[in-house]
Amino acid sequence: MKLRLPTRKAKIQRDERLFASLASRQGGSLWRDAMHSFIRRKTAVAALAILVFIVLLSYVGPLLSPYGFEDYDVMNIKAAPSLSHLLGTDSYGRDVLTRVMYAGRISIAIGLISMVVSVLFGAVLGVLSGYFGGWVDGVIMRVADIVMSVPSMPLMFIIAALLSAFKVSSDAKVYFVIIMLGFVGWPSIARMIRGQVLSIRERMYIRATDVLGLGLGSKLFRHILPNAYPILIVEATLATANGIMNESALSFLGLGVTQPTPSWGNMISAANNLIDFQMHWWLWVSPGLAVFITVIAINTIGDRLRDAFDPKQYT
Repeated sequence: MKLRLPTRKAKIQRDERLFASLASRQGGSLWRDAMHSFIRRKTAVAALAILVFIVLLSYVGPLLSPYGFEDYDVMNIKAAPSLSHLLGTDSYGRDVLTRVMYAGRISIAIGLISMVVSVLFGAVLGVLSGYFGGWVDGVIMRVADIVMSVPSMPLMFIIAALLSAFKVSSDAKVYFVIIMLGFVGWPSIARMIRGQVLSIRERMYIRATDVLGLGLGSKLFRHILPNAYPILIVEATLATANGIMNESALSFLGLGVTQPTPSWGNMISAANNLIDFQMHWWLWVSPGLAVFITVIAINTIGDRLRDAFDPKQYT
């Protein structure tokens, strides 16, 4: 009986599965230690609990409210907080609490989706730049330098003003705001991932992938990029906070999400009126506090994740 020896392709697949298994165990240990370190930090747990509460309030709260975010009550215009309207009403008689909760959906969604756009572009371009080096690295980093050298807020103001000049609808403008925020956010992420890849690609287990004959995609996105996930998660949390802040600034100036669709930014714009600022504080204090607390909670989580993934505490 003739014995059939395993083919070279079968050996490569077997070695690849073994290597992936070992790498996943090491990664799992890192993630487990980091999560334990994160949970032990009281400020991290408190910030996470606050963020979960805000998200639940934004997505579940409007379903429980007796008012809709566009329900008008002309008999209660700019009414002070009361039992029927816990945070008062606005200049159209709409319930402020309901609009703050619904606005949280818009602002948080814009922050998250713009973060995903930034992370996808930044991660892919950062991996390619760090792994290939040479002219690929030069082109990607020069483009990143150009984007970072242009002040982001004035650039977004110009683009948003053009959208208003061309009378882009409020619903379509939301998508343009997401694209703008994602575009200005990817260079910093790409630089961070590039720095990680420059050190990772010289390690022995990455060199072993060349010996095993693994494909380029497998090396880049199965063995190199996963090792940069910790720093990518930290950057993602900070990008989410920046997205919420930038959206609020654009909407505050009337260049982002526009009425009647509520967002925390365009609700704070009530503070532009001196009378409302002094006499009707409930119009702008509640959305302002929502932005402040949400951004502080997300930034705290990002800072504590950075500390939890710091390898110095495990040495």
